[in-house]
Amino acid sequence: MEHKPRLGIQGPVVGWPDPWAAEASEEIMRTGTGSLVPSQDPRPEPKHFMKALSELGAEFYVHHVMPDAGEVPQLLADAEEAGLDVCLGNEYGNINGPWVEGTNRYDVTDAAVEQAVRSGRCIGLLYDEPEHLQINAAQYRKDGWFPHWGSVDGVDLDSARRTVEEAVDARGRRVQHLLEQAGKPDASLPLISEHVFPVMFHTFARAGMDVCPKIMKESFQSLQLATALGAAKQYGRSLWICADLWGPDAGAWFTRYPGFPGHSPEEFESALKVGYLMGPSHLFVENVDILLRHTPQGFRRTEFGEVWEQFTRSFVPAHPLSWNHTRAEADIAVIHSDDANYGQNERSFGSRTFVSGEAQQSVFHIWHLLSRGTIPSHGSCMHIPGYEFPRHELKRTTAPEAFPLEKGRVIGGEPVHGLFYPARSVLVFDEKVTAQTLGQPGLILAGGSSLSPETFRAIAVRAEEGATVVIARWLLPADCPAELTASGRRGAGRWIVTDHFLEEGVREAVEPHLGEPGCWTQRFGTSEVRITAKNTEGTRLEFDIAGK
Repeated sequence: MEHKPRLGIQGPVVGWPDPWAAEASEEIMRTGTGSLVPSQDPRPEPKHFMKALSELGAEFYVHHVMPDAGEVPQLLADAEEAGLDVCLGNEYGNINGPWVEGTNRYDVTDAAVEQAVRSGRCIGLLYDEPEHLQINAAQYRKDGWFPHWGSVDGVDLDSARRTVEEAVDARGRRVQHLLEQAGKPDASLPLISEHVFPVMFHTFARAGMDVCPKIMKESFQSLQLATALGAAKQYGRSLWICADLWGPDAGAWFTRYPGFPGHSPEEFESALKVGYLMGPSHLFVENVDILLRHTPQGFRRTEFGEVWEQFTRSFVPAHPLSWNHTRAEADIAVIHSDDANYGQNERSFGSRTFVSGEAQQSVFHIWHLLSRGTIPSHGSCMHIPGYEFPRHELKRTTAPEAFPLEKGRVIGGEPVHGLFYPARSVLVFDEKVTAQTLGQPGLILAGGSSLSPETFRAIAVRAEEGATVVIARWLLPADCPAELTASGRRGAGRWIVTDHFLEEGVREAVEPHLGEPGCWTQRFGTSEVRITAKNTEGTRLEFDIAGK
């Protein structure tokens, strides 16, 4: 059966005022930059804007709701007329308030949710970077420490995780109640968690949210996607993908603001193809004001708009998918508890009292190993020591009123962000994964801070059946059978107990499973997506689909 991801575009944040709430959008911060950024282009009429989205091939529009949500009814009416669906996001409320009591989270108002449901055009409620705002609670709200889903100070890691799950579940139940009140109890209005960091995917998925990794941004792509794919597979959730043009670099391309975009058109093109080939349910780009300029004569495409149009009009029709993300299979399975640490080694799940240790950092060592050293051993995204972002120099040396820069600006030094990090069909599961979901990987690495008894038994059986299993010593249960307390042969496979995943013995055992150097693969049933880099920066990728 052929699968086609639904394609969407997110609204403007710098380019022009919101078409439905122009005055309100100029009075609030629409970006996470910490300051008001005046619009650069004149406001388009809503119908003109909707027409431009349709001409770009969008099937849905991602709209971040104004804090009072007053624009939502007209937005929905115009979407209906244009034949576009709408996803309502919460970013502006997260940045500006009003916040749910005791949190830094904005929930789209009950009235707006009911209006959206009755319209029949709303396909989801997008939560912008909820993992970021749980961990870094003071990012926007400055009057105290109010994590996104509630305070977890003073409790252990497992209790913190459960606190977050319960809060997410409560929000899901509230939305279901609103569906019933609107007379649409059987309608679908998923909560979608959109992540910049590759943490908490499994926590949110277990609590009922669909998952949405951001690609590009400051991510290591193979790690980010393997984690999201694993969470979606393990918990039966839809996979949305956001191609986020905000990023670390600067260059000779159309630039609205430092870091916007922080990726080249070439990288954008490759990222769209990567995202599409992962077989998501939805794929959208952030933001439309990088694709278009709005002038008194109408909309004009930028070089990024040309890339998007080529992707939607040519690449997608020429590459029909015979799989979707639910068919993802692991040649290598990474199992680790969701410890909410991306390399800062503090504030796990927003806790100011819990101190991260070796167990919480072990996932970084695993990915360093699996990526043949291309992903660092001390973090899972670029917001860690060792990375300097060219966008900071662009901001320091360019006056705000000089933007937009039609041809951008080249900053000295090499760009820091690429897309290519080799890995061989890796899926990431949490400590509760079942034998059935795990499948038949040839290599299993179990790290993190905890492991369920059921999952321990499942990986022991996989070793018996022929897999190589590498497990952190601290994960062995108190009643561990004696034969599993030390490394050795285990049936047809190998069982390796380690104190550190970068030990030489682990490296030697893992090497035969890593696949071809210079190749990133992801398997979907009998099809395998093979990705190679065509330049040293890893921004221009080549794709091949192989049968197995």
